[in-house]
Amino acid sequence: MRRRQRSEQYLTSSQHFSHFLRQVNGKLQTEQVLVGRSDLALCLGMGDGMESGLDQVRIVLVEPAGARNVGSIARVMTNMGLNQLVIVNPQCDLDSEEARRMAVHGQELLTSCRVVPDLSTALQGCQRVVGTTFRQDDLPRLPQPPAVALAWLLEISAPTAVIFGREDNGLNNQELDYAQRYLRIPVSPVYTSLNLSQAVGICAYELFQLSQQPLVVDPVPTVTDRATIDQLDRYYQQLEILLLEIGYLQPQTAPSRMAKLRRLYGRSEMSSNELALLRGICNQMTWALHRSE
Repeated sequence: MRRRQRSEQYLTSSQHFSHFLRQVNGKLQTEQVLVGRSDLALCLGMGDGMESGLDQVRIVLVEPAGARNVGSIARVMTNMGLNQLVIVNPQCDLDSEEARRMAVHGQELLTSCRVVPDLSTALQGCQRVVGTTFRQDDLPRLPQPPAVALAWLLEISAPTAVIFGREDNGLNNQELDYAQRYLRIPVSPVYTSLNLSQAVGICAYELFQLSQQPLVVDPVPTVTDRATIDQLDRYYQQLEILLLEIGYLQPQTAPSRMAKLRRLYGRSEMSSNELALLRGICNQMTWALHRSE
């Protein structure tokens, strides 16, 4: 079967919900506005065609090895209204009979999923990313339960992603560094191992449930134009080169130091303009280092 390639659309909004509500109500209350997602669509006359927060969420699978797992994931995503499946370097045949059999009515999503070579490509354009993990003790920050971490994704109207790792050992440290928050599904200590498709199913259900709940709209967003993951990645590359050049980083310790810097910047949720300011500083420092050459 010839795979259909879905061209990715990066949706950006020049208006926030606060502006929409001002149009509808004629004024904006100074307190937070509580409004149901479906009610907001009706108020704006957008009906069923309005994109929900789920339309912005990507489910990203890193090197899945089981075709049946991928098929099951396509099915449960379709059940829960999720339509963006991105697969990084799959280790199985996505067009196999067993994958299609497990997908059932999710075959359209299975055949239209995006296949990409690396995680940075999968996350291009995303402003918020949650990484799933079964670990708890050796992480730089505590993982959150699904309802908490996934609610954070739906707070913004912009591309976001949830990353799931390999069936046997999950995401490695470098892959987790792309995430600003971590998610861990609580399970019984009697048997802590979850199947990949089960983990995706639990998160898909939580996302669907959260999308049906009233949405709290902040009338004064703190960041109006968040830097995307790929923009941040280019900055980290530039910063690492500069810090190596001035001797702050050493080749043998650079990966661990840069991982700490990634986490620091990730918590700040910088805007594109703020990131451009930092890149300009790096450019000026690089120029100053080489101006006498």
